[in-house]
Amino acid sequence: MMDPIKIKKIGIASKSIEVEGSTVEEAIKKAAEILGVSRDEIVVKVACEEKRGLFGMEGKKPAKIRVTLKSRKK
Repeated sequence: MMDPIKIKKIGIASKSIEVEGSTVEEAIKKAAEILGVSRDEIVVKVACEEKRGLFGMEGKKPAKIRVTLKSRKK
């Protein structure tokens, strides 16, 4: 079962979003897909790395990242 995608739009003008995933890498892939760009076109800031919890179950927390589109040169 896949984790639900949680998205929080930060700013429309800056094209920043917050995304959660079971790992940081999964969250980055989701964010790039949502924005319709490649990994090279975004700036990623990790807000919180994933926590596995006790025995990989109890207390598990997803990774949270903030992603912004890189400015495109004209």
